[in-house]
Amino acid sequence: MRWYGRCARRVEGLENIALQALSGLASASSLFLVASGLTVIFGVSRIVNFAHGSFYMLGAYIAWSLVTRLPRGDFGFWGGVLAAVLIVGLLGAAVEVLLLRRIYRAPELFQLLATFGVVLVVQDATLALWGAQDLLGPRAPGLRGSVEILGLRFPRYELFLIAVGPVVLGLLLLLFHRTRWGTLVRAATLDRDMVGALGVNQRWLFTSIFFLGSLLAGLGGALQLPRESVNLHMDLSIITEAFVVVVVGGLGSLAGAALAALLIGELHAFGILIFPKITLVLVFLVMAVVLVIRPYGLLGRRPAGLIAPGPAEPVIRPAPLALRRLGLAALGLAVILPPFAGDYALSVLTEMAIMVLFAASLHLIMGPGGMASFGHAAYFGLGAYGAALAVKWLALPMLPALALAPFAAGLAGLVFGAFCVRLSGVYAAMLTLAFAQIAWSAAFQWVEVTGGDNGILGVWPDAWAAPKLAYYYLTLALCLGGTLFLRRVIHAPFGYALRAQRDSPLRAEAIGIDSFVVRFAAFALAAAMAGIAGGLFAFAKGSVFPTFLGISRSVDALLMVLLGGVQTLAGPIVGALAFTGLHEQLVRLTDYWRLGLGLIILALVLFFPQGLAGAARARWEARHGDA
Repeated sequence: MRWYGRCARRVEGLENIALQALSGLASASSLFLVASGLTVIFGVSRIVNFAHGSFYMLGAYIAWSLVTRLPRGDFGFWGGVLAAVLIVGLLGAAVEVLLLRRIYRAPELFQLLATFGVVLVVQDATLALWGAQDLLGPRAPGLRGSVEILGLRFPRYELFLIAVGPVVLGLLLLLFHRTRWGTLVRAATLDRDMVGALGVNQRWLFTSIFFLGSLLAGLGGALQLPRESVNLHMDLSIITEAFVVVVVGGLGSLAGAALAALLIGELHAFGILIFPKITLVLVFLVMAVVLVIRPYGLLGRRPAGLIAPGPAEPVIRPAPLALRRLGLAALGLAVILPPFAGDYALSVLTEMAIMVLFAASLHLIMGPGGMASFGHAAYFGLGAYGAALAVKWLALPMLPALALAPFAAGLAGLVFGAFCVRLSGVYAAMLTLAFAQIAWSAAFQWVEVTGGDNGILGVWPDAWAAPKLAYYYLTLALCLGGTLFLRRVIHAPFGYALRAQRDSPLRAEAIGIDSFVVRFAAFALAAAMAGIAGGLFAFAKGSVFPTFLGISRSVDALLMVLLGGVQTLAGPIVGALAFTGLHEQLVRLTDYWRLGLGLIILALVLFFPQGLAGAARARWEARHGDA
């Protein structure tokens, strides 16, 4: 009997493993549908399309509207799904024609900014049309109920999803390898200029690619209708995993995306059973390991230039006298006016000063360094936690606690940067995101130390800095000093070496510049300065939460730098002030602040592709020359 009980438990364990594996296959198939569209779009256009998750969400919402209004039955459900998929494909083509087609010659990071503007617009448009509540869709006709597998029940619809992924992969491979259109797409992936020289209409080729990619995203969203509720968080949750799949598989590789989706799907299925403590970050751990071992993904090839730096800048010269006077006047107002402002205005001004330093730290590696980062919030958040833990566990006063903030963030920058600076383009940016998510997961799940989701409370300034005006002046002094220090670094020989390795790595190596050491030092310095901003932010808010390290905070930093202009030293300052001020005012004025901010971002991208400070510099040079 004892032997029989052991055998029964073993059989039951095998059955559960089989069901988990099938569940992982269903998730992998759904994830592949979205990732395949992202792969197709990036392969030709080289655009990192943040709006891809928005098309996924729209596919789910539009399918819900059609399915719930059409007559019940096979035609009503599947007809609604197919109609939703086509509508989303057309919306994607419209975005390409009306927006992206106009900025293909703009810096590629600005194209990324444009797609994020679309994300904000779609978010609030969806909120206005469907409301904030979660929506539940009907079950798929003919696929209700479950089937018996190894004595256990498994949903029929999940089996259907398992079949969809391979079918779509097969159809895509046939499309790209057996049709003239597919041949043109593959040729454009390898050399767009040559395809244009041969007389191919690249505009309509790009439009058709966006139609297909958006259609696949819409299909992925529409097919989720019987599986989960439709909600406003679907876009950002899926786009992160889709990027992971695309990068792990290798940018532009459909087979790689399928392999990576299978790996991620099974990790999700078994991770909660085997590694329950690290389920939130398991996918990003895998991505970090893959990129460290295989820098271009499992089936990817060495890129020809993914997020390539722009043309070399002219020699950095001191700002014209008139602009220096304008900057001094603005600084004078920042010093003189706050005593006459209320507590709320002081809080906003304090946050603006902190965001200026945060943006300036990211600009160091993005502008002169030529390294895009999707995870810079990790160092902002680690600086905040470093200061907060010093107060909570070491009972340190404010200033010594603040001194530990850049140390904690800089140490993380040294560790993470040792891996990140070896890569380039999207791969490097995604590795920074992976490390940021690992740090976020540690803050979220290490409850005994960080407090988890409850955060660390009671992180207040010392008595002498408790008045908001006093803390504002302290913040202004430290952030101004940090920003001027970064400016001095860029003007120093180190800054020229940093720009040299960005503009021409081979020439830089030939004259004795160690590109790795220069990039590594810049990465660690940027992390430490972001840590100072994070520590000041912790005392300004009186608390620290895992959201300080979240993806949204990293996106805010990207937006600030890009809005101001990557190729100007004043860019991060102008961008931080503009973004923080716009965000603050829009939140106060309307519930649809994302829509307003998104439209402003799109207008800036279309009319000021160099950023606000870049456009001002160009206008100044046009009127006054190089004087």
